[in-house]
Amino acid sequence: MPLVDWLLRHSVAMCLLLQSFVLMSFCFHSATTFPKGCYHADEEGYKTFRCSNAQLTAIPKDIPNDTNKLYLDFNQIAFIPNDAFQNLPGLVELDLSHNIITRVEIGAFRGLSENVRSLDLSSNKLASVNKDIFNNLKAKANLSGNPWLCDCTLQQLIKKVELVAGSSDGIVCAASTQEEHVGKPFLQLVGDMDFCNIYKKTTDIAMLVTMFGWFAMVISYLVYYVRQNQEDARRHLEYLKSLPSKQRKSEDSSTISTVV
Repeated sequence: MPLVDWLLRHSVAMCLLLQSFVLMSFCFHSATTFPKGCYHADEEGYKTFRCSNAQLTAIPKDIPNDTNKLYLDFNQIAFIPNDAFQNLPGLVELDLSHNIITRVEIGAFRGLSENVRSLDLSSNKLASVNKDIFNNLKAKANLSGNPWLCDCTLQQLIKKVELVAGSSDGIVCAASTQEEHVGKPFLQLVGDMDFCNIYKKTTDIAMLVTMFGWFAMVISYLVYYVRQNQEDARRHLEYLKSLPSKQRKSEDSSTISTVV
């Protein structure tokens, strides 16, 4: 009987220990579960996190911190918020191509080190991007295949980044202040004109027109004021002439004394 009691007690303890182990394993597995269609692997010595064609609509939250290459291409991501990749200090390659990205906030790539050497934003819905999103980044960027608005903002962006070789012809004007630019590669147009100077000239002309308008209004008011006073003076003289001579003299003298 003592032996049986000992076995029962220890078997219960072993069962409880086994249950605890299974529960801990389940919790650990749940904590490291990736979005459906995503997986983490070692590829050619790089820690790679792939979420290609995973039907994502936003940047995943649980990207492993040791990721070197991140592939988020062929999804439905529309917006890159501030600090979207701030916990990925070892990232060297980021692929966001073939999404529907329309907006990238200025601090979207904040926290990434200068080690990032490739940033693919091709084949999205970008029309305009602030050049400051590339602050502190040395990555070669692919910006082709987007519906770009060709203006000073795009010119400043192109000057800020180093483009992937062979991708420049894919930066085509989908819209422009001048209709003849639509459908043409932007870098060909920049070779012949300065979009930022055009903007400055347009602004200067607008200011000049505004100043001329105000000046014309002031002149018109002065002309109106002088003519109105002349008309009032003429009426007053006609009134004085219509008075009898004595009354006219008294009116004249009172007018003179008033003037003095």
